[in-house]
Amino acid sequence: MRIAILDDYQRAARDLADWDRLGLPVDAHHDTPADDDARAARLAPYAVVVAMRERTPFSAALLARLPALRLLVTTGMANAAIDLDACAAAGVTVCGAPGSAASAGATAELAWTLILALAKRLLPSERALRQGRWQPELARSLSGRTLGLVGLGRLGTRMARIGDAFGMRVVAWSPHLDAERARAAGAEAVDKATLFAEADVVSLHLVLAASTRGIVDRAALRAMRPHALLVNTSRAALVDPDALLETLRAGRIAGAGLDVFATEPLPPDDALRSLPNVLLSPHLGYVTDDNLRAFYGHAVDAIAAWRAGAPIRVLAAPPLSTFSPPKD
Repeated sequence: MRIAILDDYQRAARDLADWDRLGLPVDAHHDTPADDDARAARLAPYAVVVAMRERTPFSAALLARLPALRLLVTTGMANAAIDLDACAAAGVTVCGAPGSAASAGATAELAWTLILALAKRLLPSERALRQGRWQPELARSLSGRTLGLVGLGRLGTRMARIGDAFGMRVVAWSPHLDAERARAAGAEAVDKATLFAEADVVSLHLVLAASTRGIVDRAALRAMRPHALLVNTSRAALVDPDALLETLRAGRIAGAGLDVFATEPLPPDDALRSLPNVLLSPHLGYVTDDNLRAFYGHAVDAIAAWRAGAPIRVLAAPPLSTFSPPKD
């Protein structure tokens, strides 16, 4: 029985948890197969797979090609890329491995890194300095500007507090946000049209669901001011991709900071790579040492519990009639 760790880009997984206590061979993979044929070929030997977030889709079709698979552990406590019903039908137990409590703070920090780098024109200025040019562009201050938060949950509330510390007016909108909850978070509730029309910086912090997919549509992007910035550290599918490309190519907004993408890792030929008004980061919002240490430590716990016949943090379970403690 072998264990596969997926998407260990930093080659750090083996050092961040005590895999040796499981007494099983563990293989860490450092890249992401591009399609189901490649995924099936790689994962066929494994009874246990540890998946990193939603990077690898586990569909019914893929599961049918992985007859050895019996346990799928996902980092985090939800994974929209895993067909939980298909897992249960295939006799695959799915367990979650939560991250660090500090992870929300890390994502907010990354969002502000993108905002500040864009507003201060940090990357073009750094490139110019290396080329011998001094102060090539005007930076922009944030004090007195308007921060628009699309989503005001745990992350959005952190963003609001930091925006206030910078002296910004903070407005917020989400499909179910009311004025009282917005005030409690330090923001002013506005409607969607007002937020996109008035914000100097729009930052997205919604959960992706059927009701929020594409919620930043062409109309919302066209309403933004020419000097405005859009930052997305949540999910790429919140934004209409064609409308975003159209907006950025036409220079209708000053720029975008993107940490999430429709396909990850971002393909080499993706159009976003060629746009000068886009700041790209490789989905770094959750990638901190303490968060990955928690992910992998909880994954080891989940595997150990499953081997003992008492799975923990179960997201999907096969029928009891088909479950039996695994044999080495």
